[in-house]
Amino acid sequence: MKDIKSILLERRSIRRYEREDIPSESMDFIYEAIRNTPTSYNGQQFSVIDVDDQEVKEKIYELTGQKQVKTCRHFLLFCADYNKITKIAEAKGIDMPDFQLTADGVIVGVVDATLAMMNALTAAEACGLGTCPIGYARTAAPDAIARLMKLPQKVFVVCGLAIGVPREMPDIKPKQQKDLVIFKNKYRQDDLVHDLLDYDREITEYNANRAGMKTDNDWADHIIGYYREAMSYKTLDSLRRRGFDMCY
Repeated sequence: MKDIKSILLERRSIRRYEREDIPSESMDFIYEAIRNTPTSYNGQQFSVIDVDDQEVKEKIYELTGQKQVKTCRHFLLFCADYNKITKIAEAKGIDMPDFQLTADGVIVGVVDATLAMMNALTAAEACGLGTCPIGYARTAAPDAIARLMKLPQKVFVVCGLAIGVPREMPDIKPKQQKDLVIFKNKYRQDDLVHDLLDYDREITEYNANRAGMKTDNDWADHIIGYYREAMSYKTLDSLRRRGFDMCY
């Protein structure tokens, strides 16, 4: 097992994997880490689908365009889930409020599923495995993925996680400096722009000099480009079709 410091501070996204299987004891450890996720109210408003069938992974790849989905050994889909609590409410005759129709209900499900993903990621990294979180599992073709995974109403995919034996070890991407991320007692009051521009230049230099494929990407314009793309996702429409029509 890797030590916690290296797991947290030396992590990088892995997009190329070896073909070898992951030991069952490693997957069992990952599953237990997922089960032990801290959640709102201990409501455990999430579920996880472990996709290890190559044919199914390739179908998800066709929908998302993310090569690591088909080359990893296990692709985990983390879902916000109010189906389970609805089922037991019906069985016990409990009046179930439409919590999933509130913004807070959606946020609770997203937070729980995301915490579960981070528990899985940390456990996988501790086993010496490579990981790559994949948001396109949520945005690229949500209705098609929901059908493929046979998701019931009140369940939607929040994110995916590719897990496998690493075939690469890319350079670690620079992150924003501590003063741009952690503020004391209140939001930082001085002008952030100077430090943000410094970070933007650092990312530009990293992309120009990193091992493997080099680019001229900066940070700001590159990330905002993703935001522009995301404007076409119609995520709210997809959530409504899954039974999450937020009214309040």
